[in-house]
Amino acid sequence: MPKLSIRDLSLEHKHVLIRVDFNVPLSEDGTQIMEDTRIRETLPTLEYALRHRAKVILASHLGRPKGKPNSKMSLRPVVDRLRQLLDQHLDQSVNVGFSPDCVGKTAEETTCMLESGQVLLLENLRFHAEEEKNDPAFARELAKLCELYVNDAFGSAHRAHASTEGITHFVEQSAAGLLMEKELNYLGKALRDPDKPFIAILGGAKVSDKIEVIQNLLGKVDALLIGGGMAYTFLKARGQNVGKSLLEADKLDVAREAMDTAAKRGARFLLPVDHILADKFAADAHTQAFSGNGDFPADWMALDIGPKTIRLFVDEISRARTIVWNGPMGVFEMPAFAHGTMQVAQAVANNTVATSIVGGGDSVAAVYQAGVAEKITHISTGGGASLEFLEGKKLPGVEALTEKTS
Repeated sequence: MPKLSIRDLSLEHKHVLIRVDFNVPLSEDGTQIMEDTRIRETLPTLEYALRHRAKVILASHLGRPKGKPNSKMSLRPVVDRLRQLLDQHLDQSVNVGFSPDCVGKTAEETTCMLESGQVLLLENLRFHAEEEKNDPAFARELAKLCELYVNDAFGSAHRAHASTEGITHFVEQSAAGLLMEKELNYLGKALRDPDKPFIAILGGAKVSDKIEVIQNLLGKVDALLIGGGMAYTFLKARGQNVGKSLLEADKLDVAREAMDTAAKRGARFLLPVDHILADKFAADAHTQAFSGNGDFPADWMALDIGPKTIRLFVDEISRARTIVWNGPMGVFEMPAFAHGTMQVAQAVANNTVATSIVGGGDSVAAVYQAGVAEKITHISTGGGASLEFLEGKKLPGVEALTEKTS
């Protein structure tokens, strides 16, 4: 990795501000953490910093409080869970404090009292509108709290905010945390030097959400497997009437162009060959299987891939040596239309010789729902960030980190 890692820093007795992604789901009243994966994912970085006797300051956003305090989006409930997880992870008691603000006198005084091997969590960065505006004065206030800066929030790396980009202009060294480093290494190798055959499985609702990913991957992959609602814009572009299936009529030319590019570059562009149709978008809809290139019944819509497509996709997946998956194959939240996504998840997990990378909220949820998350090589924590990385874009939060000199 061309950027400094936390491993490259001298941490002992230093105030180290670590940008984490603790944007966890809370109960409606904002008092209970409903799911703590994002906290767990950054534990290796926190353990590294604490074992090297750093004074650890944690900064994160939570939700969209619109630039002002909102008690239902406070990070205060994270403190107890973080303390519990750190105690288990390090097998020792860790002092975790909380600052009711992320900048200003209170934050500065609380930070000054930190001792080596202790942790302080700052209140929600987005309680200040200056955070999302990347305001230099606010970034400077954050930088006052620390001597070194570490970004371990890959999920926010595509945003040029004060805590991800601005702060780096006011500290001596800025480095990637272990989670950030892992994300960049896995995704970077897939794009730069993948083991072949390299396939990408793309699903989800809209072509417009994934077209830049498709365009960037077409020169790199051996095959693209397209499922989900976006597949029906491609099928329509190929001349098949798709009934009431999801369709972006203004993207038909873009879809044709992508398929033409795939043909010119020798990449297989695999679309569904059969479908599970429904008479309405509902869990209790009537369903029918539909196969072939004919027109769908006018009032029906496709909500999952069919068994022939599953076999086609599974065969491709079984032969791959690098797999990138982003987006479900159907409306997997409804049991009647989850089969395609679950079978793809199982196939990716069953290929034990491939490097498998899964990104995007729905795909990640699917591998957990299928019970195969442990068998995936790398599950990305950044939905928007991983998409932009796959599009070939530079991420502001990564670009801002200090370059390695040797």
